[in-house]
Amino acid sequence: MKPVLRLVRAVATGMTALGALLGGASAMAADEEVMAAARACMRAWGQHPFTDTPPLRTLAGAVRVMGRGPSIADREATDFPVLVVVQPGVNVMGGSELELLNPNGWYCLRAAVNVMGGMDIKLQCNAQLASATTGTTVMSGENAARGVTVMGAITVQRVGCARN
Repeated sequence: MKPVLRLVRAVATGMTALGALLGGASAMAADEEVMAAARACMRAWGQHPFTDTPPLRTLAGAVRVMGRGPSIADREATDFPVLVVVQPGVNVMGGSELELLNPNGWYCLRAAVNVMGGMDIKLQCNAQLASATTGTTVMSGENAARGVTVMGAITVQRVGCARN
């Protein structure tokens, strides 16, 4: 019985190690995708305060269908420039709002998909915004964020600007 138990334990340990290895590989692939998006945005900005491999953070995307689902918001203000990669967001048949409110934020949209709805991006007046991909618009109005828009609109509104 003990040899069988040792075999089961060895197989379980091997499976755990394999899972960790594969999980690490998928995490590395995700990190590569985030870095590729960050580099694409840095090329789009041209002038920026970052090195070729900047420290960055990510902002989780969200799926909203018919107005239901979480919104995406970054309300943390920093004293220094921060590159923030916004993970893909999807909006279907409803309204969605994306708040990017760090005045020192350099926001990089990996992708925004908007189908039969409106997506409003509220961008702090001093923040920067770029898209890692080119946009596609089908039977739609404005597509300011360069996402994929089908029968809807993506708009960017500057907020927090000093009034003259």
